[in-house]
Amino acid sequence: MTRPATVGEAAVLADVTDALGSVLEEFELEDTTVTMETRFVEDLDLESIDLVTLTGALNARYGGRVDFPAFFASLELSEIIGLTVGQLVRYIAGSLR
Repeated sequence: MTRPATVGEAAVLADVTDALGSVLEEFELEDTTVTMETRFVEDLDLESIDLVTLTGALNARYGGRVDFPAFFASLELSEIIGLTVGQLVRYIAGSLR
């Protein structure tokens, strides 16, 4: 699903949360509140392959307008491990402006 050129952070957060539910079958959205402060690894127990799958799903939603490989390449391993939903949301929203 492709969104208009300008997308707010709330809409992107909803997309990320939705993508988490579709990518991770065992991910229970009813039991987990995803916020901007939620950490992918520590709070959601995502592994690197899960992040790849998640970004693939998000890439499909945004029609390639967000350069996920460049985003992750710009991060150190410790930054990826501590990555929050908010950091990803802000990157996506900024890319869509």
